[in-house]
Amino acid sequence: MKYDFTSIIDRTGKDSLAVEVIPVPNAEIEDGFSRIPMWVADMNFATAPIIQERIIERTKHPTFGYYNLSLEYYESIINWHRVRNGVEGLTASAIGYENGVLGCISSALQAFTAPGESVLFHSPTYVGFTRVMEDNGRHIVLSELKRDAEGIWRMDYEDMDRKLKKHRIHFAVFCSPHNPTGRVWEKEEIEQAMEVYRRNNCIVISDEIWSDLTLGNHRHIPTQSVSEDARNRTIAVYAPSKTFNLAGLIGSYHIIYNPYLRDRVRKQSSLSHYNSMNVLSMHALAGAYSPAGQEWVDELKQVLTDNADYAYRFITEHFDGVELARPQGTYMLYLDCGKWCEAHGCSMDELLRAGIRVGVIWQDGRPFNKPNTIRMNLALPRSLVEEAFGRLKEYVFR
Repeated sequence: MKYDFTSIIDRTGKDSLAVEVIPVPNAEIEDGFSRIPMWVADMNFATAPIIQERIIERTKHPTFGYYNLSLEYYESIINWHRVRNGVEGLTASAIGYENGVLGCISSALQAFTAPGESVLFHSPTYVGFTRVMEDNGRHIVLSELKRDAEGIWRMDYEDMDRKLKKHRIHFAVFCSPHNPTGRVWEKEEIEQAMEVYRRNNCIVISDEIWSDLTLGNHRHIPTQSVSEDARNRTIAVYAPSKTFNLAGLIGSYHIIYNPYLRDRVRKQSSLSHYNSMNVLSMHALAGAYSPAGQEWVDELKQVLTDNADYAYRFITEHFDGVELARPQGTYMLYLDCGKWCEAHGCSMDELLRAGIRVGVIWQDGRPFNKPNTIRMNLALPRSLVEEAFGRLKEYVFR
């Protein structure tokens, strides 16, 4: 490979939440075990060199005053979606800056719902969505994803339709690819979901922040691409942050084709006067979405696919009673440990602490609205992934 995905980077003292925080109460690492960060969705790889080059080049100029988003910024996004997702006809007018995906969801909630109204989600549910709903005083209604006979997560369209009608819901959050399950939806599935939303007159926020990180032969289908109706009822949100590990730089964007939706989201986003980009983030995005950035992502996807395949095989072969779907996208695993805990008389809290005791810093999956679960990050050098699962086999899942 041209790029380095094997070096272990010491992030200690470099403002890294992933290595400085243990996300489980009363959990500690025993002496003799190094820390392997496998919780928050933050990669432990160096970002694409072109991004650093673009940022450094900009800092050589000694002024950092007010600025407007550049033509290159918009052209980079348009080209990225054309090349990566087959999107044609995207124009700068449909693209709007957002400080974050969750910020855009908050703005859309305020534009199209009132406090006390209900919003439909699938469960398991990204914990950030839950926070936004609670902070904005909206009620969460869950439609449960279910695994079929082959272990693949599926939507229950009848359940979605029933709950939209029962709770008189007209706003839904769709996650594609899905976090935390790692499901990459097929076109026909998105079409069916959007038909349910259409029949119930729902505005849809489609969180597609993971769209660049599909695994193997799986391909992301933009929600807005499946029909003209989907194009006009969907607020799609993207960011380079997951793809290139740029969360600390801040910077997402929406794509909204429908002027009615776009005007109202932008109005709400503008009211705080805080929704504006850092100039270095603008240059970082242009570098990320360049041909060199595309080349880097292609190599990253192969690394993540190999890690996911390894982890899936290891768990199914060695951790009897731990269930998971084979990941199709993202770099997160979602483990159902209910049967293992029952067989071993172990609580989820005890299991979480046992892993952290040997330096595997994983994440409690229960706040994602599914019991007995753990979420794990696989965006690490392969040597650390193997070390982590070796420790879990020897000391935890015995």
